[in-house]
Amino acid sequence: MFLGEFDHSLDAKRRLAIPAEIRESVQEAEHGDRWVALPGINGHLWLWPVKSFESMVKATPREFLRDQRTVNLDTQVMSKAAKIELDSAGRIRIPDRLLESYGLKDKVTVLGVFDHLEVVDTAVWREQSLDAKAVGQLYGEALEARRADRK
Repeated sequence: MFLGEFDHSLDAKRRLAIPAEIRESVQEAEHGDRWVALPGINGHLWLWPVKSFESMVKATPREFLRDQRTVNLDTQVMSKAAKIELDSAGRIRIPDRLLESYGLKDKVTVLGVFDHLEVVDTAVWREQSLDAKAVGQLYGEALEARRADRK
């Protein structure tokens, strides 16, 4: 499980160091030795350990005849995805096209979100990050939505 918020900088070669606390949670046998970068549902760049991502994809039905929205989503997301190697220093080189798409230039924040990481420009994250009271309100909204879905 990945948790936490980590401020980092892209180095001169535009590499991102995976936070040490996160690297300690990664087990090669369970997660693999690479990451998959792809667009996230919230507008952040998501990073998945390759084995976790592949397991999730295998568990998702891939029917030949699917609705057009699903086909379009798959095309848009997967065509923008990239497998990324982790170097011996614990850094990854996110492709330029993804760095540019997500406005990742220098200062970034890496977020641990259960089973994946999210990378967002630090200034953008400061605007999006909520205080404790607002997070409490999100809990309430999520509970209400869950109750409505069960009805």
